[in-house]
Amino acid sequence: MSDRPADHAPRAESPAPEPLPPPPPEAAARFAPEILARLQDYGQQLATSGVVRGLIGPREVPRLWDRHLLNCAALAEAIHDRETVADIGTGAGLPGLVLALVRPDLKIILVEPLERRCSFLHEMIKRYQLAQRVTVRRGKAHRIPDCAADVVTSRAVASLDTLAGWCFPHLRVGGRLLALKGDRADEELATASPLLAAWGADTEATVLSCGAAWLPQPVKVVSATRRR
Repeated sequence: MSDRPADHAPRAESPAPEPLPPPPPEAAARFAPEILARLQDYGQQLATSGVVRGLIGPREVPRLWDRHLLNCAALAEAIHDRETVADIGTGAGLPGLVLALVRPDLKIILVEPLERRCSFLHEMIKRYQLAQRVTVRRGKAHRIPDCAADVVTSRAVASLDTLAGWCFPHLRVGGRLLALKGDRADEELATASPLLAAWGADTEATVLSCGAAWLPQPVKVVSATRRR
C-alpha cells in the first residue's frame, strides 16, 4: 500500500485559547457586580474571538485583567462627568470600550482604521447595548473629521511627540489629552513638551498616577490641556 500523499496528511489542530482568569480581588472590590460582570464578559470576548481574529495575542490572555482591563478602567478617574471621549487607535476597544463599560455617563468615539477591528467594535456595541453613546469612526486620526472631544485618549499607539499631532486636532479648546504610558511617561513628556506647546498645550502638562488607591501598580497617564 502506498503512503498517504503529504498534502492529505492530518493537520495538527490549533491549541484552544487559554481561559480568561477570574477577576482579581481589586476588581471585585472596586466595581459594582453588574459592571464587573460586563468587564468579565468583554474580557472573555477578547480571550476567545479576539485571539482567533488576531485582535490580541494569545499570550495576553493570562494578563488581560492586570495589563489591559484594569489599566484602562483606572483611566476613568481622570475623566469628568458626562464628558465626550475620543479614543485614538482604540484597536479592540482599549481603553475606549472599557471606559464605556465602567462609566455609563460618558459618550465615547472609537477611532480605528482597520476594518476587522471596527467589525469587532460594532459587535461589542451591540452586545452591551451601547449604541446611544458609543460610535465607531473608521480611519486614521489625521484623516477623519475633528471629534471636538472633551478628552482624547490613546494607549500603546505611538510616542507622545507623534500622538500630539494626531490627538490635539480632535480636542476642543479646554479639552485634555490623556495618554496611557508606562515607566517612560516622564521621559516622553519632557521630550514632547515643545511639540505639545506648538499644538496649544499649556505649560502644566503632567504625569498622573491613576488607580493608585486600588491597583498594585498605578497607571501612568500624561495629561495635557489644549489652551488654544
